[in-house]
Amino acid sequence: MVDILHRVGVVGSKDDVYAAITSPDRLAAWWTEDTTGDGDEGGVLKFQFLPGGFDMKVLETRPAERVLWEVVDGPAEWIGTHVRWDLHTEGDYTIVMFSHEGWREPVAFMNHCSTKWATYLMSMKQLVETGTGAPAPNDVQISNWH
Repeated sequence: MVDILHRVGVVGSKDDVYAAITSPDRLAAWWTEDTTGDGDEGGVLKFQFLPGGFDMKVLETRPAERVLWEVVDGPAEWIGTHVRWDLHTEGDYTIVMFSHEGWREPVAFMNHCSTKWATYLMSMKQLVETGTGAPAPNDVQISNWH
């Protein structure tokens, strides 16, 4: 198993970052505009993009500390993987320790997804810090992966 790992510092409170990763409206403001569902523990969040989408079951929520999702629908490479968000404070920053865990093998699609996660994490940072993110379909395009 292999994981995608990122660390991002956000100038903002852990509560603001937590809201950005649990509220469907806030998720739609930085990841994809077509976001629906329930971000509470036990809920399912649905994210649609032009080439397809993902459904995430919310396995764990610890306000301002941790969120854990399991991919229950989407590309075969994603099914059964977990997306984890751990938050802590360092000075003026909320540090987001992000991981997309449990990839069966490091395929080319994983490389693509790692780069896209990085761009979306920067969009989340931008949303919390400025009030405006860059969600799909207005995100940074890196390739024509379908």
